[in-house]
Amino acid sequence: MKKSHAALTDLDSFVMYLKERLPHHRIDRLRRIAEVIFGVVQAESTRHRKIAMQLRSAATLDSRTKTVARTFHEVGLSEQDVQDILLPLLPDGKLIFVMDRTNWKHGQSHINILALGVLLGGVVIPLIHDILPHSGNSHSEGRMALVARLLKVIPAKRWRVLIADREFIGEAWFEFLRRKNIKRCIRIKETTRMDDLLVRDQFKNLVPGGVRGLMEKAWLYGSFMQVVATLSPEGERVIVASDLPLWDVLQVYRMRWGIECTFSGMKSRGLGLEETHMTAPDRITRLFSLLSLAYAWMVRIGDWRADRDPVAVKAHGRKAMGLAQYGWELLCDALRWNRPTFMTFLKLLATPFPSSRRPGTQSVRY
Repeated sequence: MKKSHAALTDLDSFVMYLKERLPHHRIDRLRRIAEVIFGVVQAESTRHRKIAMQLRSAATLDSRTKTVARTFHEVGLSEQDVQDILLPLLPDGKLIFVMDRTNWKHGQSHINILALGVLLGGVVIPLIHDILPHSGNSHSEGRMALVARLLKVIPAKRWRVLIADREFIGEAWFEFLRRKNIKRCIRIKETTRMDDLLVRDQFKNLVPGGVRGLMEKAWLYGSFMQVVATLSPEGERVIVASDLPLWDVLQVYRMRWGIECTFSGMKSRGLGLEETHMTAPDRITRLFSLLSLAYAWMVRIGDWRADRDPVAVKAHGRKAMGLAQYGWELLCDALRWNRPTFMTFLKLLATPFPSSRRPGTQSVRY
């Protein structure tokens, strides 16, 4: 006999939600995925045993731990699955994308993840990623493949700009983005050659906080681009090449910090990504996909909560917590104590982020 809607547990409701979006998955597999997502959120850990302690089951802890392990070994959310769930969160209009890499070491194994995500609520929601088969920087071919895969579901006309750090440079890479009609806002190295000179020689005598831009576009990496530089309080030059108007370049580049917040929230200051003992690429990609979904859900709830009850600001002027933690508090409380608000939070997972900017934020011209 089927349960009435009123009698559905939070887990049942979430499984039904997943089944609507991922009808090709068997219901038992979706239940295991749902259980692990709930377990990770409550445990704030990716250790199998810690997740297992959160599962609502009469089975022994050892049996529950094996269930968690099997979920990562056998069942996962594919790239398309993650996008089927997360793309409905995107607001209408043009979007800002950020590419970056996160890595750590477990024993003798290097785990290196290249991620591409969309800026929402001030943080970056990963939409697509690759596990790099080596330590160190990514290669242009891998970056181009990642962008090309995302372009299949989000066409270039919706890309406002792609932001990346100075690792993500190279003539082939810059030319690829230009041909795809994707505007670039990418930090470059001081030793980059620009019009036959080192770029650092064009920006001497900068003072901390000062900003200087070239009045004309410069030729670098096979393109004519705007180049803007500033000096950080620590005395480090930050030089950015972009297709954006000169006065917008640094303002947009600063938005790259959103992916640093994301990696922090998925790792040591949040869901515990780097705590995992798994090292096999297929298992890491399943884990990262699952955490991307959980993190996006937390941010969406945090953004909704902040609209009603803004995050407190400390004396030094910074917010007391990020949107992910702000949302995690409510989601974890609802899961742990079976709050009726869970259904509101589940609906938010299918509700786009607001497209309008909050009062007090500067608009950016494109």
